Amino acid sequence: MNTTDYRKELSNQDHDLLLKFPAYISLLAANADGTLDKDELFAANELARIKNFSCHLILEDFYKEVTLNFESTLLNLDKSLPIGKDGRFVAIKTELVNIEKIMLKLGDEYTSIMHKSMRAFKDHVSNAHHNVLVDFIFPIPIKGLSY
Repeated sequence: MNTTDYRKELSNQDHDLLLKFPAYISLLAANADGTLDKDELFAANELARIKNFSCHLILEDFYKEVTLNFESTLLNLDKSLPIGKDGRFVAIKTELVNIEKIMLKLGDEYTSIMHKSMRAFKDHVSNAHHNVLVDFIFPIPIKGLSY
């Protein structure tokens, strides 16, 4: 599959939901405290911009479309989710299951590459509050301080 083929396999509705994949992953990663805070929003936006220029070739067109409205998509999805950590988790997981069904239409290679990319979103947003100074001052992991 080349970079433009992924659209041919999807309905407009499936395509629109797939474009929300990075936003849902970001919201899932941010859900540790049940809210999306400014640091997590910044980290997600930052990575979306970076991915637009540094993604795998097969995802190039996908990320071009994602970055057009990423922040507004993220904020709108955040507002549409239930209040409370558990309710948000269930709602996000439901959408991710629907997105995974869409991914099955795109083949193993595309799906594998997309999953790696989404793991990067999850990790990046999850670490939005990680203090770089801790690694600098304490390069050896210390329980309770660095993990």
